[in-house]
Amino acid sequence: MSSRRTISIISLILFICSMAAFGQEQQAQQPQGKSLSLTLDDCIARALQKNLGIQAAILSPQVSDAALVQSREKYYPSLSFNYTDTSNNSGSYSWVDASQTVTSTGNNYSAQISQLIPIGGNFTIRLSGNMTDTNSRGQTVNPRYQSTLRFDFTQPLLQGFGYKMTNYNIFVARNNLDISETQFDKTVQDTVYSVTQAYWQLVYSIENLKVQRLALQLARDLLAKNQRSVEIGTLAPLDVLTAQSEVATREANILAAEAAVKGAEDQIKMLINLSDEEEKGLREVMALDQPKFEEQKVDLDQALAIAMQKRTDLKISQIGLQIQDLNLSYTRNQLLPSLNFTVSYWSPGLGGTLLLYDNPNPLLGTLIGTVPGGGSQALKDAFNFKYKNWQVSLSLGIPLSNMISRASLAQAKLNLDQALLDLKNQEKQVVLEIKNAVRNVDTTYKQVLAYKVARDLAEKKLQAEEEKLRVGLSTDYFVLQYQRDLTNARVAELQAIINYNLAQVSLDRSTGTILEKKKIKITDILTRS
Repeated sequence: MSSRRTISIISLILFICSMAAFGQEQQAQQPQGKSLSLTLDDCIARALQKNLGIQAAILSPQVSDAALVQSREKYYPSLSFNYTDTSNNSGSYSWVDASQTVTSTGNNYSAQISQLIPIGGNFTIRLSGNMTDTNSRGQTVNPRYQSTLRFDFTQPLLQGFGYKMTNYNIFVARNNLDISETQFDKTVQDTVYSVTQAYWQLVYSIENLKVQRLALQLARDLLAKNQRSVEIGTLAPLDVLTAQSEVATREANILAAEAAVKGAEDQIKMLINLSDEEEKGLREVMALDQPKFEEQKVDLDQALAIAMQKRTDLKISQIGLQIQDLNLSYTRNQLLPSLNFTVSYWSPGLGGTLLLYDNPNPLLGTLIGTVPGGGSQALKDAFNFKYKNWQVSLSLGIPLSNMISRASLAQAKLNLDQALLDLKNQEKQVVLEIKNAVRNVDTTYKQVLAYKVARDLAEKKLQAEEEKLRVGLSTDYFVLQYQRDLTNARVAELQAIINYNLAQVSLDRSTGTILEKKKIKITDILTRS
């Protein structure tokens, strides 16, 4: 009686504990709040639209484009205008000047337009003039108007000569824009890869949680079976402890798996920049897609050729090499003497009111009349080229510092050599990365096949061991061991499939084709912004 009573008490305690644990689990599994179901494409689309890293990176091409526009403004015509009005009064020291006070009034004006030409020259058109009105004696024309129409062209022949030198700042700004756009392209690729990686990690965490729950259920089923055996007296109460210990261990594994799911959900939320309003009351993030297992044949030579053409980091280095080569050319040019060729052509014009005297000498004669005239005659003479003038000149300047100091040229050469070596080293790194990526795709594919076989064998071993236990030819220890083996095999197979999908995406990123595979266009992202 004592033994049966002990068995009954132990069985009752185990049943109560089991029901309590079951109730807690069911309560924990009750839905509280809403769930967000996403496909991988949904996550990528949200990230491309809302990810903070992309939103920040998208500003760089805009800044560089503004700098390029500013550098082109050097070709805008330069306009300048000037007008001066004067009045001068002074005492008279001679009857020749005036009777008492010498008064002169006048004005000066000028208008000029300058235009830079692509080979470094500068073309200028200038119209200038002045008017003078005075009470000084001896004037034959008063007020007097003068106008000059002038054309000047200056062309550097050594320092600053040529299309490349004139447009140096434009080339630099354009290269910087190319770098910014390429860096933005790389940011988008990295973001798409990060989202894909986080998504499959979420899928793995969710599926792993399911596997752990299945393993827990198997352990609980065995525990319940043992408890029934204890009740009917075919199993000693102490033999239940093994199953109880395994249940507790697998419950701990579930806690770790649930934490991993939450961590993966948080990573997805961060990448797609889920707003506080969207996250409020959100219970879980559900992944709708499942990893595919389809063999992908990869040709190494083809992958290398594609990577050399489309890798963003290689493009950035190549553009950087172009910049250093341009800097070297510009530095060499700046060390040349300054030799400028200038051609000028100008036409003056005169006009004003003609004063008539009764004596050929205006100082001795008396004013008897005037012939009115104005500034229009001066302008007419200037524009009709009545008086033609021209000048051709060469000016040479030899800064001694340029002839003695060659530090800037040496630095430019070293920068170019360094950029070239960096590019070659980067190309070797790309080759190594592509080889590893191709090898990883092949390896993970074979691993999936191997783990599938291992999982299938683990299932068969567990079934056989459970049958042996049923007929009394095995023990709980071996059954629980085979259950753990099956759980590990399922987890390993799941991880292998995830790794295979990630290996394919990693290869696409390494070859620079990840956006093409996802049918994502950078122009669409820039336009949408």
